[in-house]
Amino acid sequence: MKLRRIAALFFALALALVSLTVPAHAIEEIDIEATAVLLLDGESEAVLYEENAHARRYPASTTKIMTALLVLEAIERGELRFEQEITATASAVSGLPADASTAGIQGGEVLTVEQLLYCLMVSSANEVGNIFAEEISGSVTAFVDEMNRRAEELGCEDTHFVNTSGLPDDNHYTTAWDLWLITREALKNDTFMTVCNTKAYTIPATNMSDARELHSTNLLISNWRALGYLYSGAQGIKTGTTDAAGHCLVSTAVRADRRLISVVLGCEEMPDPINGGTVSMSFTETARLFDWGFENFSIRTVLTENEVVAEVPVLLSQQTNCVTVHPAYDATTVLPNDLEIEDLERTVKLDREVVNAPIMAGDRLGEITLSYGDTEYITVPLLAMSDVAASRFLIMKTALINFFSNRLVHIGLVILAILIVLIFLFGRRIMQRRRYGAKRNKRRRHRAYRGRRF
Repeated sequence: MKLRRIAALFFALALALVSLTVPAHAIEEIDIEATAVLLLDGESEAVLYEENAHARRYPASTTKIMTALLVLEAIERGELRFEQEITATASAVSGLPADASTAGIQGGEVLTVEQLLYCLMVSSANEVGNIFAEEISGSVTAFVDEMNRRAEELGCEDTHFVNTSGLPDDNHYTTAWDLWLITREALKNDTFMTVCNTKAYTIPATNMSDARELHSTNLLISNWRALGYLYSGAQGIKTGTTDAAGHCLVSTAVRADRRLISVVLGCEEMPDPINGGTVSMSFTETARLFDWGFENFSIRTVLTENEVVAEVPVLLSQQTNCVTVHPAYDATTVLPNDLEIEDLERTVKLDREVVNAPIMAGDRLGEITLSYGDTEYITVPLLAMSDVAASRFLIMKTALINFFSNRLVHIGLVILAILIVLIFLFGRRIMQRRRYGAKRNKRRRHRAYRGRRF
């Protein structure tokens, strides 16, 4: 009994040691203090971290990313010009909450489209969204309809806008993922990033105001409003804060040759036990998220263009019975630092199990997917490595075999054979009748002739 107990204890300890062994793929865990989080690699768009990324949340002023996108698209279409002057209407600048962020624009004041864009994205002026809405669509309602239509086009499935600024409304919501989709589209326009990454901007004197100095609400790039938040490599993009939404931030950061993009929604403002006052968690959590992403992931080459991946069987060629395939290009992707390339699972999917010659070098014949566990990292097309000539004899032989193996051809040949037999039998019968009729007529003619009588 003692021996059994000792053996059982030994196995229990062995299992415990196995369970404590660090797995082959385990990176440092991170817990972000936000109700929704999303971190992506800027180039590959690989998701590095997400939590409640598809849950509906109030976006606050991150809404203005969509507003700015529609303005920039109107400029691209020629409906607006950066230097174009717009006169703010009384309706556009009125009706805002007393604590709403504004640029102090008054009804009747004239600013250019460019100046208004900086007011919208640098100082987060709520009235500017309405000014643009009336200018572009004729009314705020019509512009908001366009915001929702554009969001749907971009693939946003859980977004609905009610206003241009993000002021609280039960029916005004989006998700971290949808905000990323909108931001991704906006980043295609160089002006968008130029405006979003501006720390300070001066609005010259207008017809109703002295010159104004705008300062970014993004503490990761500007310390004008508060100290201690600057993040090296941070660039833009948009802040947002309301009681309902909490503190929100869509941001991007660059380190070396890498760019990360983050979305944090629903952060809190916590007391600062060291310096007093409060700490805005949207900035500190975004900084932690960036550090975690840069330190735990790296871009690595996982496939090279000249490597042989597989051989594909070939028909209709006397030159060879297979062709090798290779990746279409040198493929790089973002991987956890503790994941070895050799540990990636390679899944080859051929477009056809067997291909017919002729084949040209560079023809697509399939694709290869690299994955680990449930995560797919990259899929790359597979191309033929060389030409494969076709044999005319084999092509003709195969064509004939395929022709005669066709069911319809079989049916047609049977019908044709039956017709030939019927024609033969019918013709034979006609010939017999003709021969028989000819003999009878001959006999009749012979009997009818009696000759002359004398």
